[in-house]
Amino acid sequence: MKHIVITGASKGIGRATAELFVRSGARVFNLSRSPSGLEGVTDVKVDLGHQGAQAVLESQLVPLLDGQVDVLIHNAARLVNDTLQTTSASELNNILMINVVGPQMLNHVLLPLMREGSALLYIGSTLGEKAVANSFSYVTSKHAMIGMMRASCQDLAGTGIHTACVCPGFTDTEMLRAHVGDDASVLQVIGGLSTFGRLIEPEEIAETIRFCADHPVINGAVLHANLGQKES
Repeated sequence: MKHIVITGASKGIGRATAELFVRSGARVFNLSRSPSGLEGVTDVKVDLGHQGAQAVLESQLVPLLDGQVDVLIHNAARLVNDTLQTTSASELNNILMINVVGPQMLNHVLLPLMREGSALLYIGSTLGEKAVANSFSYVTSKHAMIGMMRASCQDLAGTGIHTACVCPGFTDTEMLRAHVGDDASVLQVIGGLSTFGRLIEPEEIAETIRFCADHPVINGAVLHANLGQKES
């Protein structure tokens, strides 16, 4: 039985991905501050941006894994409205701790349990290779995540572990809805930015993630899962 570790699997893309892997017969572990409530998912409560997160993982998660991690998915992220002009160094650091430093801390703990054929996957964003206003720290962190994945590919050469960064476009998640104040008219406008004229469903991204996990030929790759964005 495969062991799948997903950060932030209590909501949105992470939850849809957890459901998909459970249906495939895998054993799924959710690392987040809130439980997933999903049958077949083991919840480990942890704040990956907190200094004590590594100790929690080593004492509570690692003993559950039986020395095996087949897929590690860095999905958890924080998105806030901020700008270059207003964001302090400490505020940027708080976002980077969750979106960038947290994944590397988890890599450090779990890579020793990963063997040939396993997958290390990062969930980035369309904003990992472009930018919009009022999302300064998120854009910065997602650019950094693509760099982390590319560095991972080089450092894992010869191990048989493959890596990729799936970059969703505008996806209908709780995080996006909160970011726009749950304004239906704004969500409609955002959906219209894709060539399909709609928001992406979390399940569509989950299928893309599973495909990457199952196909080592996708290694060191950035996959833009965004329905084709209109360019102005």
